[in-house]
Parts: sequence; structure tokens; C-alpha cells
Amino acid sequence: MLKNRWRAAARVIALAFVSTCWVKACAGQTGTADLPEAPTPKADDDYGAKGAHTISIKNLPRRILLDQKEIWLFPVQLTRGRYWPPTLVVAGGTAGLMVADAHAMPYFRRHAGSWDDFNDALDGPITSAGMGLVPLTLLAVGKVRHDDYAIRTGLLSGEAFADGTVVDFALKAVTQRKRPRDVPAGAAFEDTFFNRGKSSVFGSSFPSGHAVSAFSLATVVARRYGHHRWVPWAAYGAATAISLSRVTTQSHFPSDIFVGGVLGYSIARFEVLRH
Repeated sequence: MLKNRWRAAARVIALAFVSTCWVKACAGQTGTADLPEAPTPKADDDYGAKGAHTISIKNLPRRILLDQKEIWLFPVQLTRGRYWPPTLVVAGGTAGLMVADAHAMPYFRRHAGSWDDFNDALDGPITSAGMGLVPLTLLAVGKVRHDDYAIRTGLLSGEAFADGTVVDFALKAVTQRKRPRDVPAGAAFEDTFFNRGKSSVFGSSFPSGHAVSAFSLATVVARRYGHHRWVPWAAYGAATAISLSRVTTQSHFPSDIFVGGVLGYSIARFEVLRH
């Protein structure tokens, strides 16, 4: 039984490498040490009219395409000997959680009723709609208040959301992992990869799309408005709650959540915000 779980972990370790590397490596040549702290709003910040990487609705599609190019070409950095320590750390954590998934999920199945209130408050469609409204709300508030900083934050959050969605769908199409709720009662939570069950091609369990989106949005907001001390706590707290609700509803395994959170955070901070 343990051997089967390790085999499943090994089959997706290459994908885990890609996702975990983003924790540091999507920063490209600069590395994490060169990243600025969350800026204080001002008339002309790094994304302003004089910035080298001005963001606008017009150039947003081009930015997303460039992001995707850099994201999927990241393994080239590994061949050059870069970013191996964070890659191995997070890949190891992912593999360990995959082994633990089969032990964790029976608990949530046995105690499903205990989480009803929590799950109702963070229902999947509701949280999806709420996250989709975050960029639009920032844009609307920015327009009404003539706040260019808020407008650019809305565009950046939309960019991060789109980047994460593309990566999420691509990984789902490859891994085809069965969702916990599709595992028959009494059956072991094993051999779930490349066996998506009742889910559609893009509806497999690995990684969690909610976690990707929640942490990508939270990272943009927390980094851009970090001068308000409560904002990072609220942003990451909401992202964590949304992500955990995907386990309590038996929609995802803990390893799905972990990888989704890593992807969302790293894509937002080290790709979208690095400019």
C-alpha cells in the first residue's frame, strides 16, 4: 500500500519540480534578493508612465503571453544549475503530502458533517465568483476615485489570475487526478493520478485551481498594499480559508492545495510583480 503511494508520487515528481521551482526561480536572473518590498502608493511608481514595464488593458494580453513563455521555459534554469535548493525542498514536501493524502482524507470523509457551516460559507462557486470580482472591483474603485495605483493593482491581479488559470488547466490535463469525493466509499485513496473518475479533462484534482487563484490574488494585493499592516493578514488569511475549504468538501487532497498555493504565490510574486 505504501509502495503504491510512493509510485504515484514519483509519477508526478517532474510536475512538482516545475511548480516548486516557481517559489524562487520565476524571478529569472535577478533572484529573490532583488525584489522590492511592497511599495507605498505614489503618483509614479514602478508601473507608472515612466516605468519600463507599464501595464495597461492594451498590453495585458502581451504580458500574459510573455509570462507563460517564461513560466514554461523555467526548467531550462535547472539545467544551468540554478534554484535547486528551493526546488528540492518544495518537491520533497509535495511528495510527502501525496503519501499522507491517503491517511488524511478518511478523516474528512468520516467527519464531513462537522464542516457543513464552514463549507456553506466558502462554497466553491461562491468563492470562484468572489475571486473573479477582485480585479474588476479594484479597477472600478480606481476609476471612480481616479486612483491609478488601484487601477494598476487591478490589472496586475487580473494578470496573475489569468496566468495561474492557464497553468492550472495545463497541469490538470496532464495529471488527471481523481477527486477525493469520486473515490468509492470504503475504497482506499490510492492510484488517483491518471484516473480522473467522473471529472472532466480540466476538472481533475491536481492542483487546486481555487488555491492557485486565491494565493495569486492575495499575493498581488498583499505586496501592493503591504504598507497597511492588516492587508497581508486579511489577504493570505482569506486565501488559506478558501484553500482549506477544498479539502473539507472533499474536492481536493492536501497535496493539491499545497501545490496550488505554491503556484499562485510564486507566479504572482516572481513573475507578475517582478517587473
